Amino acid sequence: MRYGVTKTVAFVPKGLQRQRAKRCEQERVGTIPRVSRLMALAIQIQERIDRGELKDYAEVARVSHLTRARLTQIMNLLALAPSVQEELLFLPPTTSGRDRITERAMRSIAVNLNWSAQKRDFRAAWSRTQSHEVFDANFHNSPPHECR
Repeated sequence: MRYGVTKTVAFVPKGLQRQRAKRCEQERVGTIPRVSRLMALAIQIQERIDRGELKDYAEVARVSHLTRARLTQIMNLLALAPSVQEELLFLPPTTSGRDRITERAMRSIAVNLNWSAQKRDFRAAWSRTQSHEVFDANFHNSPPHECR
């Protein structure tokens, strides 16, 4: 009769360990909302055009491998009121689930050129997302099992 303990050991490649650690870190810290990154991109592109580094939107689209239509959508974020642009740039990180406010929603707000109306519409869009925060905090805020 043999006595002893048998233990199964699973070896995880270092690359996979790094990927898991990076994913867990992102979930703890959160990610910058996509609309914030696109707002920053629009500002940066416009500054480069103003300095003469880029000729026009057509050149930007060609260099960045975007369609001119998509570039126009991104650049239309510059039509937002400065205070709304600032709010977009400093949105809180998304820690779980989807971003609270989307670029698509901001495009519909940017169509109205009245800055007061834009501010009102932005506040309304933001407050609509507040009600979902309670749900997200209760059900999606815990990290996945491998991060604990």
